[in-house]
Amino acid sequence: MKTAVYVRVSTDEQAKEGYSIRAQIDKLKNYILLKEWEFYKVYADEGISGKNIKDRPAINELIEDIKKGIVNNVLVYKIDRLTRNTKNLIELSEIFKEYNCGFNSLMESIDTSTASGRMFLKIIGIFAEFERENIIERITLACEKKVKEGYTLANFVQSYGYERAIGEKIQTINQTEAKIVKEIFAMFTDGNMSCNGIAKNLNGRGIKPKLGGSWGNVSVRAVLVNSNYIGKVRYGLDDKNKYFEADGHHERIIDDELFYLAQSKIGKIKRKSFTKRPKENHYFSGTVYCGLCGSKLRTHGDYKTNKEGVSYVNGYYKCPNTERGLCTNATFSQIKLDNSFQDYIADININMADDDTMSLEKSKQESINALIREEYENAIVKIDKKEKDVMKLYINERITFEQYEKMLQLLSTEKNGYIEQLNNMPTEPSEDILLSRADIITNFRENWNLLTKSEKLEFLQNYIEKITAVSKKDEGYKVKVLKVNFFDE
Repeated sequence: MKTAVYVRVSTDEQAKEGYSIRAQIDKLKNYILLKEWEFYKVYADEGISGKNIKDRPAINELIEDIKKGIVNNVLVYKIDRLTRNTKNLIELSEIFKEYNCGFNSLMESIDTSTASGRMFLKIIGIFAEFERENIIERITLACEKKVKEGYTLANFVQSYGYERAIGEKIQTINQTEAKIVKEIFAMFTDGNMSCNGIAKNLNGRGIKPKLGGSWGNVSVRAVLVNSNYIGKVRYGLDDKNKYFEADGHHERIIDDELFYLAQSKIGKIKRKSFTKRPKENHYFSGTVYCGLCGSKLRTHGDYKTNKEGVSYVNGYYKCPNTERGLCTNATFSQIKLDNSFQDYIADININMADDDTMSLEKSKQESINALIREEYENAIVKIDKKEKDVMKLYINERITFEQYEKMLQLLSTEKNGYIEQLNNMPTEPSEDILLSRADIITNFRENWNLLTKSEKLEFLQNYIEKITAVSKKDEGYKVKVLKVNFFDE
């Protein structure tokens, strides 16, 4: 019998006696000699889980060789080396039967050439899958407990800005990287730069991410939303239903106000969903809409040179439906839109604005407070669910009473911490940081023309949600701003 040897170890089994690749191969080759079979080849999947077949190149190669008739007998050390999934085991058993390939397990003494051997194979497979699911549950429980106690699960790669020495439980700040983290937050919140713009800046300076390569939109955004920087540790990043955060033992890099300001700004950017990221030469981009059909206006620019030889851009806005014959709104320049925008603000009744709406700064602070409050409330809900899960584990005799009591105490301490922080949150922003709408409109009227294009862009992105404007041919292409919506309305 031309016999193939299949061996597998997952990463956490490498060091266990009898499970290493070398140990499995030696014992199986000796067994082949004893049975006087013909040894063909070793198929090895090293450092790979047995939960499925598709992610294991060696076993897929083995299956192909069985179908080609190259191999007519397979020998493994234990059934769970082949697979820990009952469905996969049955499928493999059917393949062995269809292509007249024998299957043998050294430890379980299984021979699939008999009906009883095939039945026993399936029974062993069920227990292998059960064991795997138990291992997953235990590991999950241990990981959750570790995070609740304030320790990160990032064993191999820490968040950018942190590092952890071998044998240490608490991550420490990498001062060089921490400086870049602060710059990223500053560029995003104060500099009004996009994630792509920040990535371009970092790549241009030769700054590398944690694992090398280059920065991109995704990696920059991952930094901006990482609560690790405000002293939190996270669990369940890939599963929203299981996600929670806990207070970590490590030192923070960013303060709460700056972090939640960035989250608030990210939320506003989503609401605008730019066709293009606004640039200072088109500072109304993403904010101005057609007053006739409601579509978001597109930008284009004429590149010119003045008498002094300095290049500049004349920005223009046009409705995408005009080219399709579905709208009659005319193209208009940024200069005309700017003037009409100023006229609109000039006509706002300051007293009415002050009486009927909240100040912009107050809305901004309340937005940040709401994000923090929502985070605490979600954390409390998730802890309540965890308490019920722990109770189920105890009822089903999966954990001892001592373990149940200890876990419940940890959860209770964490929940009380969130409740205390929630109760201590201010209900209103401090009066000394608030500006009335009247003050903002007055300052706007006086200072708008003193702002740079970049500063105008920042103002519009932070405070103006939508500007509705129209330009008609029969009215001499005069631009009229019909309405301005602020973010707090």
